[in-house]
Amino acid sequence: MSSNNNEKIVKYRKPIHINIGMVIFAVIFVYILICIFMYFTQKHIEGHQVKMGSLSTNNIYKGIALRDEEIVSATQAGYVNYYAREGERVGTGNLVYTLDESGKLADYLNTEGTGTTLTSRDLSELKTEILGFKNNFDPKFFSSVYDFKYGVKGTVLKLANANILENVDKINRSGLSELISFCSAPDTGIVIYSVDGYEDLTLEQFTKDLFDTKNYEKTQLISNELVEAGQPVYKLSTNEDWSIVIQTDQEKADELMEAEYVKVKFLKNQDTSWGQVSSYTNPDGDIFVKLTFTNSMVTFCTDRFIDIELILEDEEGLKIPNSSIIEKEFFIVPKEYVIKGGNSNSYGVMRETYTEDGTATTEFIETTIYNETETEYYLDDMILRIGDYIVKPDSTDKYAISKRGSLTGVYNINKGYADFKQINILYQNDEYSIVKSNTQYGLSVYDYIVLDAATVVDDELIYE
Repeated sequence: MSSNNNEKIVKYRKPIHINIGMVIFAVIFVYILICIFMYFTQKHIEGHQVKMGSLSTNNIYKGIALRDEEIVSATQAGYVNYYAREGERVGTGNLVYTLDESGKLADYLNTEGTGTTLTSRDLSELKTEILGFKNNFDPKFFSSVYDFKYGVKGTVLKLANANILENVDKINRSGLSELISFCSAPDTGIVIYSVDGYEDLTLEQFTKDLFDTKNYEKTQLISNELVEAGQPVYKLSTNEDWSIVIQTDQEKADELMEAEYVKVKFLKNQDTSWGQVSSYTNPDGDIFVKLTFTNSMVTFCTDRFIDIELILEDEEGLKIPNSSIIEKEFFIVPKEYVIKGGNSNSYGVMRETYTEDGTATTEFIETTIYNETETEYYLDDMILRIGDYIVKPDSTDKYAISKRGSLTGVYNINKGYADFKQINILYQNDEYSIVKSNTQYGLSVYDYIVLDAATVVDDELIYE
């Protein structure tokens, strides 16, 4: 019994079982962590292919239209009915509207069967106008819906014009003629059925508050409404010459005045025209530029505020992003000190050096030419140093390296490393530049350049 009690008890250990799935998961997890770490710690160099392109100086402004506008007022009270279409040119003596003192003219025409009947030609004209609006509608210019509405109404009124004239005899026999006044245009011009108080505005009266559309009020003159004597019934735009006034800063005004004539794109229909430039500065120091045109007035005769785009430059060349552009300094040496030599017969200079015993000698240093003038070369500063002496071939003349100059360029990566190429910028905006193509030390179409020049240094390998 005692022997049994003295026996040593050993604790059983379970065997270790390796879960292969957990091992694979752990390996993948560690690999992902390493990839994430490498991604955030290594440099990201992105290339960009150079292509031909163009830039325009696109300056968008909201302008106020000025026209020679003559407001025509009612000579007596009555219900006004229009018979000329808005935006239509009328001659002196042409019927524009009637004034009906009784208000019974429309009822009489309908009762007597003299209402307007649209012919196939009339319907075709209406369909053309509707399709034109549908194809050119831009939601950004929703106000064009109202222009379309009044345009269609004007078309119908124009078609009714023939009807009212054909029934003048019936109206005379009905006894209504004594209560109806047939009003004709006093002058030749474009008919407009709205007033806004800007009709007599001149450049010298401009203030910046005029451009605040929240304070702008436009009164639409509607047919078959009762008007009082002296109340506006329509207005005539009597001159094809018209202007658009925009507000600018002094620098832009000087640029436009220097140009004298500026190409303008109307954003409403994308048409372009040339405007003659004049400017005015009011007592508050606000600067206004007036662009005067000799055509297209009828297209915008109902618009007071017009969005335009000034096209000041239009350069073509190699289009590159501004982020690719960098300035780099170079040594400038006289051309007579640069020779061809070495095993590759490349360009370089003879630099003065000394042997161990102090004897002066020269060695050929290969260097790259990045630009040139009539008398000098721009050489790489990676090998040469300030204070180095270079020797003129077949002469004892020496030149101390000291003169430096900077060039504007990009890093070309066609050969797999960052190679600086000088560029000649023709025009530049906030995002892109247009540079001259096929220059001696510059770029060519379809070259690859570094998109962000700040991410590389000279001669850095791109493809490892």
